[in-house]
Amino acid sequence: MGNIAKDINSKFPNNKVKALINVVYTANWIKSHQNEFFKPFDISPQQFNILRILNGAKGALSVQTIKDRMIERAPNATRLMDKLCAKDLITRIPCPEDRRVVHIEITKKGGALLDDISKEMKNDLLKKLTEKEASQLSDLLDKIR
Repeated sequence: MGNIAKDINSKFPNNKVKALINVVYTANWIKSHQNEFFKPFDISPQQFNILRILNGAKGALSVQTIKDRMIERAPNATRLMDKLCAKDLITRIPCPEDRRVVHIEITKKGGALLDDISKEMKNDLLKKLTEKEASQLSDLLDKIR
């Protein structure tokens, strides 16, 4: 089992400071693991999030709606979508009523990539937690926000 005090060789003035640093440290640890996992698929975790949003929508969404639904609010979401479009994983659909609005839809190739990823994806990062502990952790994180 990990120990944040040993992992970063530090002492903490109280448990709230320790908990906050542990949340940030663990978030970065998870992000690092995700980056490594998605490398062979040639996408980032944020691009995966966009594909999942579109796949779950069962139709086209505006760029703004996608940005609003993203787990990690990326200021570069448009650039992320440009890369997905260049790989033919999503397609842009101009809005006939408003030229400023663009809708985005997942392509068959994007859907197939999600299928491939889901075959490889496991909940290994949380394997040490029971269902009850995972629920408790989620509730505590909700409480922080």
